[in-house]
Amino acid sequence: MDLEHKFARFGDGLSVSDDAVIEGYASLFGQVDQGSDVVQKGAYRTSLEGLVKAGQRVKMLWQHDPAQPIGVWDEVREDDMGLWVKGRLLESTQKGREAAELIRAGAMDGLSIGYRTKRAVKNDKGQRVLTELELWEVSLVTFPMLPSARVAAKGTDPDAENTWRSIAEVFNDARQELART
Repeated sequence: MDLEHKFARFGDGLSVSDDAVIEGYASLFGQVDQGSDVVQKGAYRTSLEGLVKAGQRVKMLWQHDPAQPIGVWDEVREDDMGLWVKGRLLESTQKGREAAELIRAGAMDGLSIGYRTKRAVKNDKGQRVLTELELWEVSLVTFPMLPSARVAAKGTDPDAENTWRSIAEVFNDARQELART
């Protein structure tokens, strides 16, 4: 199976502190994304347990580029809402510094997971319900695929956030249309 990506915006409560610590939701359970996928609660459990047993971590990347790690996820866990992450941007790297500034300014608000589907089923609405995923990485990205999950950074202007969300939706729609041609 190929590595897949699932996009989401940070969940409510994202904070970027002066020491570049970020936290929020990388994936929200039960919500249909623009690819008609729904992640089921518990989908990450086996993968996360395996990583802990192996002494490994989920990687933090810039735009899914494995050559550009930009920080470390210190905590990755499932809760009732989704996949919650907390980590540190490494401002000693160029992309880490850029990411911290873009998040603080409200210009970057997306997360995307890199994973392999282990188990999925189609529901009666034709949606793919992801029941078990092998999580590889969580990236900071420009355009997330799950518009209902929001970023909330310190000092974020709600009107500006809505404008960025609208722009992201236009780009996502255009990207999907181009993929069909």
